[in-house]
Amino acid sequence: MSTPSSSDSASQRPANTELEYRVRRSDLPLSCPTPEMALWNSHPRVYLPIEKTGRALCPYCGAVYILEED
Repeated sequence: MSTPSSSDSASQRPANTELEYRVRRSDLPLSCPTPEMALWNSHPRVYLPIEKTGRALCPYCGAVYILEED
């Protein structure tokens, strides 16, 4: 198993640094942290149901995700 190089992790955003994130339907399915975020310093990835209400709260870090219209 290979380990990610420093350039791989440097290209990702830090995880769980914001209290609110805006996402689009093209970003679904929604997970926290998102695929663009580094996982090494975060909680386990959890998938969040946002389709029905347009909002989701991460049970681990408390981040709020808001679904914006495309």
